[in-house]
Amino acid sequence: MAWVFLLVAGMMELVWAAALKESDGMTRLWPTVIGLSVALLSVVVLSVSLRTLPVGTAYAVFVGLGAAGVAAVGMIAFGESTAPARLLFLALILVGVAGLQLTEG
Repeated sequence: MAWVFLLVAGMMELVWAAALKESDGMTRLWPTVIGLSVALLSVVVLSVSLRTLPVGTAYAVFVGLGAAGVAAVGMIAFGESTAPARLLFLALILVGVAGLQLTEG
């Protein structure tokens, strides 16, 4: 169950990062409120996963999923570069995340 909480926390990073992008430097109220609220909630959910997962593994997975996910959101929603090298490095992040999960113990 801890891995489910960790996955949910990582997915929340996509929401808060996109909301903060839309907040225009925290000058727009609702995107700012959503971004900050979901960021806090993601850390709370991460802390629940830390009850049973090692902190190094959990945090690396949390950040890795968030980074790869936000990069994907940037490409899809904000028209950021989809250069092959960029896609390769995102795939390497996901391989690292999967490796950490497989070797957790």
